[in-house]
Amino acid sequence: MEALNFAKGHGTLNDFVLVVDPDDRRPLDADTVRWLCDRRAGIGGDGLLRAVRANLVPEWTGDADLWFMDYRNADGSVAEMCGNGLRVFVRHLLETGLVTDPGQVPIATRAGLRTAWPQADGSIRIDVGRVTVGDVTSRVSVDSRAYQGRQVDVGNPHAVVVLDDPTELAELDLGRQPAFDAEVYPAGVNIEFIVPTGAHDLQMRVHERGVGETMSCGTGVVAAAAAHLAQLGRRTGEVQVTVPGGRLQVQLTQERGYLSGPAVVVAHGSVVLPG
Repeated sequence: MEALNFAKGHGTLNDFVLVVDPDDRRPLDADTVRWLCDRRAGIGGDGLLRAVRANLVPEWTGDADLWFMDYRNADGSVAEMCGNGLRVFVRHLLETGLVTDPGQVPIATRAGLRTAWPQADGSIRIDVGRVTVGDVTSRVSVDSRAYQGRQVDVGNPHAVVVLDDPTELAELDLGRQPAFDAEVYPAGVNIEFIVPTGAHDLQMRVHERGVGETMSCGTGVVAAAAAHLAQLGRRTGEVQVTVPGGRLQVQLTQERGYLSGPAVVVAHGSVVLPG
């Protein structure tokens, strides 16, 4: 039997299993990730975050001395980026002494270099990179009801659907994968449903690619804010987004998107892997 040390954390109840593997000695296959993220048979989580030295990741061509965030969805699939996950990842590195500069923490990801800034109030602000709102809208449907989803790229793909009625948002059945246009999103898509509650406020629910409905999605929150501002004819601004797991702050500039919110590690332990 093989034991694996882990931690468990969340950002606005978007939760993750965390594994530190500096020397890349324990790559985790899809079956193991699915088991670890299983809420009954394993530990439970919306995804898994593995910390590996960047020089050991073949696809990374930047600073070799950084930590690389190897992120996997709960179904074992590889994902480019995770906003809530990045904040939790940085919190774990800080609390375990794996990074020593609490002022600014650069992290390597499949979406490129990302930077985090821990805040005095315990929250963490992150740079999510360039945010691109496309001109393309595509069909999204839930229980045969069709919507138009706005294409947004936050280092990973999103379709943002704007609703008028908070009741409709609350009643959506997101327990199953909404239908979407596979020609527009051949690698799958995160789908956000939002209701504007003010010029700078949104409510949001999300169905995450490879996971299902989650209590929060960091990059989805940024995508929602960008789509909302675009609908108002703007590219920049600040937006507060309320998700089932809490509240997050988004700032969009001409060049980058920034996300601020809580990140906590709630447990450490050792698990016996199956097989």
